[in-house]
Amino acid sequence: MNLTADEEALLESDNPAVRKSMELLVRLGDIYGAEEMVEIASAQASGISYKSIGDPGVEFLEGFADEGAEVSVQTFANPAGMDIDRWEEMGVSPEFAENQRRILTALREMGVTLSFTCTPYLSGNLPRRNQHIAWAESSAVSFANSVVGARTNREGGPSALAAAITGRTPKYGLHLPENRRATHHVDVDASLDTQADFAALGSWTGRIVEDEIPYFSGIDDATTDDLKALGAAMAATGAVALYFVEDITTDDAPPAAVESLVFESSDLADEYDDLTDTEDSDLVVFGCPHSSVEEIERIADRVDGETIEGDMWVCTSRSNKTWADRQGYTETIEAAGGTVLSDTCNVVAPIEEMGYESTATDSAKAATYLPGFGNQQVKFGDKLSLLEEVTK
Repeated sequence: MNLTADEEALLESDNPAVRKSMELLVRLGDIYGAEEMVEIASAQASGISYKSIGDPGVEFLEGFADEGAEVSVQTFANPAGMDIDRWEEMGVSPEFAENQRRILTALREMGVTLSFTCTPYLSGNLPRRNQHIAWAESSAVSFANSVVGARTNREGGPSALAAAITGRTPKYGLHLPENRRATHHVDVDASLDTQADFAALGSWTGRIVEDEIPYFSGIDDATTDDLKALGAAMAATGAVALYFVEDITTDDAPPAAVESLVFESSDLADEYDDLTDTEDSDLVVFGCPHSSVEEIERIADRVDGETIEGDMWVCTSRSNKTWADRQGYTETIEAAGGTVLSDTCNVVAPIEEMGYESTATDSAKAATYLPGFGNQQVKFGDKLSLLEEVTK
């Protein structure tokens, strides 16, 4: 790779954390054929739930902080394994909580913003079009590339942290305009009426296109939450980091000479069936990715004056929960028997250790990950239908 004088200095730094970070990035650049580094505006660190990284991950982060690691650009943290303030109420064990707090302390020492959210773009870390960033959370990567128009590869936890420390990342993959072209045309010939419908479309598409770039036509309208659900699902069932939606995220015409797919009503129905393996649930969870204030408002409106049977979590960022608190949405949901949690979600929290065996969700991402990562049976459905089943 061609390194600048400043980058050569980072590679020879007396600070071992800086030196190791630069060595990692140079190695990645060599592997992927990058010719140079590019400076980044922000980073997002993932792999910070104790459930995900265990004792070795805790010791790595503490050791890195002790070596002098300090981020040089705005860096947000992905969800933790528990609500930092309400972990006892969740049923998280003291041992898990203590290890999660050790992770929090190490991140704080490195200067990472303790946002603990997978939707940094809704909480104060919003890049601009064509800005280079190094984000790791797969759904956030998809949103940043596709809806915002920023440029990031799907970073791993170590490479995102290394980029945060050095303020740069190897210039390859989706940092290059020639790699940001659609590879598939998906004609949507089905009515998408709910956010879960968009998630089902994403689940179907991700399994087919894997890590390539779909262009959707036939979608008349989509909210920010719809696009969030669509991208999160594709990143979970495939490894899609960039997509286009005609007249919504792009003004470009459908691509020519690429593989064409048609998504029909029967595919939509089949996807609901494929993502469901139980009709019962111990826990209903919304907020994967983290719920927006608008989603929390819709849930509050639906459960207002009702009683929720069983456990229900609404997961969101700390900042969104603050606004939900002020609007009275949290009070309404919790008066009905639900719980509004921040900092975490049902994928990275140790729900299997809390006794939950089955989960209902409107998230295709959660429905994909929970069987393997949370030992859960899953029921997938749209938000209002799931609420209808658990309220009286």
